[in-house]
Amino acid sequence: MSGVFITGTDTDCGKTEIALGLMAAWQAQGHRVLGMKPVATGCDPSPAGLRNGDALRLQAQGSTAAPYDLINPYAFAPPIAPHLAAGQAGIEIAAGPILAAYRALAAAAERVVVEGVGGWRVPLGTHLSVSDLPRVLDLPVILVVGLKLGCLNHALLTAESIRAQGATLAGWVGNGIDRRMQAADENIATLAALLAAPCLGVVPWLAQPAPDTLAALLRLDLLVTRQVPRCPS
Repeated sequence: MSGVFITGTDTDCGKTEIALGLMAAWQAQGHRVLGMKPVATGCDPSPAGLRNGDALRLQAQGSTAAPYDLINPYAFAPPIAPHLAAGQAGIEIAAGPILAAYRALAAAAERVVVEGVGGWRVPLGTHLSVSDLPRVLDLPVILVVGLKLGCLNHALLTAESIRAQGATLAGWVGNGIDRRMQAADENIATLAALLAAPCLGVVPWLAQPAPDTLAALLRLDLLVTRQVPRCPS
């Protein structure tokens, strides 16, 4: 496995935290790991150009130094949907530059953890969506489920769409984003029964989650690396 693509049930479900945890877990096993966030909005100006906080964290967690422009090829200032931000900037987000950046990172590392933007079906442009990127990059998908009311519907619909796109659902991670969630254990059990993919870990609500802390909660040995054929109904 050369890497994974991280998607989530929604914005702010904790994709970056889980991506950093996965990077730390692979690094603990002795692998050279780099992170990537192909498209980011809500970026801040800097002398070097627009910079995204999550992409900077992925860059800092990397096993080797990598240029920011490879980690985040498309950066936009407005904190809005990426296709809208790109339109305002007069830019068309294309798969080619993302693939080129990924290949450059993959040449310098054994694993590349690629984090999507928003949820699985977020449009990136007229003919490109987040859901197209795992196919373009030839990566299996890890689904981060933000554990809150409504997560069952969001998770099941996302998993259904991942498989409909022909992507491999390598596993899912439950991330405790609502510390007051009721029936959390029962919801996790329902997800485990219905998602038909391995649970790679359940992360409780943490005020300041550190990558090493998250790494200890993840089971990389359970990752599915190829699509399992489904029996005909």
